[in-house]
Amino acid sequence: MSTEVVAEVVIRPVRDSDAEALGRVHAKCWHEDYDTIVSAATLENLSPRRIAELWTHWLGQGDDYTHVAALVDGEIVGFAGAGPARDDDAPRERELYFIHLLDSHHGHGIGQKLFDAAVGEASVYLWVPPANQRAVHFYERNGFTADGAAHDEPFLGETIHEIRMVR
Repeated sequence: MSTEVVAEVVIRPVRDSDAEALGRVHAKCWHEDYDTIVSAATLENLSPRRIAELWTHWLGQGDDYTHVAALVDGEIVGFAGAGPARDDDAPRERELYFIHLLDSHHGHGIGQKLFDAAVGEASVYLWVPPANQRAVHFYERNGFTADGAAHDEPFLGETIHEIRMVR
């Protein structure tokens, strides 16, 4: 008999009252996900308060957008967002904008639950840094393939090279 306690995971739509917590979690996820992609100095400039303000803006965008949060024991540990395609040459009508999960919660199926809640089985596309191999493999397991498109995305004064993946 195992004595391991399994925490309850809840996936739900993001609420306006989540903005502050999302700002903190988002900043920490960027530190964890991008620490080998951008400089430490750039990551030090991340402001959880500023990211919370961005979340307040994103949450007011309307019904075409999906923002979901993963909570473990009542605390937000990850989130995902999807909506209308932003690119002129978009290969699909919808785009997965982001999915982030604190490193401490990887490997428990929470990322998959976030993904399923944000896009389900829909035909979508996304942009991902190829250097983030964990994310690339996750998307490949979910039926995505790189379509050959790439760009450099501005990120706090630096750029992140991204590839487009389509399902």
